Amino acid sequence: MFHPRIEIKLIGTDGNAFAIIGTVTKALRAAGMEEEIIGEYKAECRAAKSYNELLRITMDYADVV
Repeated sequence: MFHPRIEIKLIGTDGNAFAIIGTVTKALRAAGMEEEIIGEYKAECRAAKSYNELLRITMDYADVV
């Protein structure tokens, strides 16, 4: 599903998986993203089998700077 890109800064923030999901979820909401898209992001993150996969998923939804 297509969705607009947002920029998010993760450097200098808590790097644990739950903090990343929370930070990105908050940014998606602030950008006016539909709850369906936010739910998809969170579901994909929950299914991630590694931290690196979680980061890849995050980069599918946001431009990490």
